[in-house]
Amino acid sequence: MFKEMGQIANLMRNLPKMKEQMEEMQSKLEKIHADGDAGAGMVRVRANGKMELVSITISDDALKMQDKACLEELIRSASNQALAKAKLAIAEETAKMSQSLGLPGGFQIPGFS
Repeated sequence: MFKEMGQIANLMRNLPKMKEQMEEMQSKLEKIHADGDAGAGMVRVRANGKMELVSITISDDALKMQDKACLEELIRSASNQALAKAKLAIAEETAKMSQSLGLPGGFQIPGFS
């Protein structure tokens, strides 16, 4: 119980620094890009740190297949891969931020988990 109270007190002391770093984190999220691909590069997807898809590239070979179900699966797979990589990059950035604020390892910052 006292351990948690100490963590809360530490968090309260760091509020001004935390606000500044949260603003920095927002700008970093815009700069994070993660790529996913499927079908040996037939479909490529790029996601950003805001978990938005920013581009999808479909090769001519994928279009020539004329297989709608296969193309949908390639897009889904590449998108999920890009989003998973973006999520990992976000987790790494939030861990750095938590550490710099003196928060315990594994501490979840609301809005960035």
